[in-house]
Amino acid sequence: MQAVGIIVEYNPFHNGHAYHLQQAKQQTGADCVIAVMSGHFLQRGEPALVSKWSRTRMALAAGADLVVELPYAFSTQKAETFASGAISILESLHTDFVCFGSENGNIDSFTRTADLLEAHESELSALIQQEMKKGNSYPKAASNAFLQLFTEAPIDLSQPNNVLGMSYVAAIKKQHASIKPYTITRIQSHYHDDSLSSSFISSATSIRKAIFDSSSHGDLSKHMPVSTANELTAYKQAHGQFHHWEHYFPFLKYKLLTTPLYDLQRIYEIEEGIEHRLLSYISSATSFEDFLTNVKTKRYTRTRLQRMCVHLLTNTTKSEMQQADPYIRLLGMSKTGQGYLKTIKKKLSLPIVSTVSQCKLKEIDTDIKATHVYSMPFQEPLRSQFMKQEYTQPPIIWP
Repeated sequence: MQAVGIIVEYNPFHNGHAYHLQQAKQQTGADCVIAVMSGHFLQRGEPALVSKWSRTRMALAAGADLVVELPYAFSTQKAETFASGAISILESLHTDFVCFGSENGNIDSFTRTADLLEAHESELSALIQQEMKKGNSYPKAASNAFLQLFTEAPIDLSQPNNVLGMSYVAAIKKQHASIKPYTITRIQSHYHDDSLSSSFISSATSIRKAIFDSSSHGDLSKHMPVSTANELTAYKQAHGQFHHWEHYFPFLKYKLLTTPLYDLQRIYEIEEGIEHRLLSYISSATSFEDFLTNVKTKRYTRTRLQRMCVHLLTNTTKSEMQQADPYIRLLGMSKTGQGYLKTIKKKLSLPIVSTVSQCKLKEIDTDIKATHVYSMPFQEPLRSQFMKQEYTQPPIIWP
């Protein structure tokens, strides 16, 4: 039995994701689709629209066979670290292939670029530092440095999915993983598009915007599978809301206004005195959007600041993140996924977690904290019930 891995957030699952999942299986001929999915907080430093359990059901309903969580220590990080954790998990699960969406759509371009980056690593690093001294953010500095070093670059590293794809291929090389990479071209809708497409595929960004702009998401039905639409309706009915940064702003404000400066400086991503800038704007900020708009600079992008704020909420320190190792947290399985797991379970190189209440891994503590924070906007007793679920919920068996 062969397996293909996909690295996802599903925030929420839509028709573009369904196309990716189908193409991953079709292009590789794999029998089993393994989705490594971010938990309650995502790579751009945002709370997921709905819980990881709800998104697991979306994935399984659409054809994923095994859904495992990408731990917080990797899911809320820059592309390189995000990819490193996901590839480690897929390699431990003896995944044969990984398939990612990209703006480029040509895997040879990614492998050639990975070879170039490896061969010129020190030169590129020096150029990135020069660019950052000009006040550029790390992503912008890396893109500029790459273009300076390679005037005829095989891929455009200013495009977000190309960057992630490049990070997956580089992680495979660095870890000497046996995974073979594939890529498919993103179709119709771009990653940052914030308006719904006239076709059946729209970006997750535009779908989320439409959800929060209206009390009804009935007009979104053509952009997502029926199973996703039903799951969103059920989640809203059960929890009273979808998750948004503004729901967490009061907690962030409290955290910043009551935490001693030396404790703020221990938080991951808080560097170069940025804590003083955060404190100078938090008192007068009336919303998270207002706060970010004032704090954002050329060097500190919205994404970097959002990740910083997530780490503040979860009280995640530099030492915690530096010591974190990946592990396999099972969220859901189809019968095919169960069968695949049974064949490779004794050969896993990473620890596997089915139910948190029976787990003694230190690394899982950060993910538990993340769930506790994620539940804060709920009213009691829903909040306590949601926190308890983190300990007691076994993997979802589908159907």
